[in-house]
Amino acid sequence: MIRAFAGRIPVLGVCLGHQSIVEVFGGKVVRAGRMMHGKTSMIQHDGLGVFAGLPRPCEVGRYHSLIAAPASLPEALAVSAWTEAKEIMGVRHTALAVEGVQFHPESILTPLGARLLGNFLEQRAGGAA
Repeated sequence: MIRAFAGRIPVLGVCLGHQSIVEVFGGKVVRAGRMMHGKTSMIQHDGLGVFAGLPRPCEVGRYHSLIAAPASLPEALAVSAWTEAKEIMGVRHTALAVEGVQFHPESILTPLGARLLGNFLEQRAGGAA
């Protein structure tokens, strides 16, 4: 689906969708150092795209055991969010309207998740948040 729609419509990948974006554009997904199921983390971000206007750091809910391998990230993907341990929590394509987040913005454990999703709708989909 990502290959079919990237460049045609905006794409936001969440968790497995984020991992799929990484793999589709040439990166690798590996086992995380520890499972993060139903846990929160404070993340840093670049303040752009879906992260526009969000505080730094911000709290997110995580439910995953796999992560993007930093050394494998292709030039087409920029890291947009990360943990203190340098785990990739967000990527953004450098030329296409494609973004991914490893965490779950829809989770109650992500207090500002609705704002993040609203940013995607406003900036990428051209709709009302």
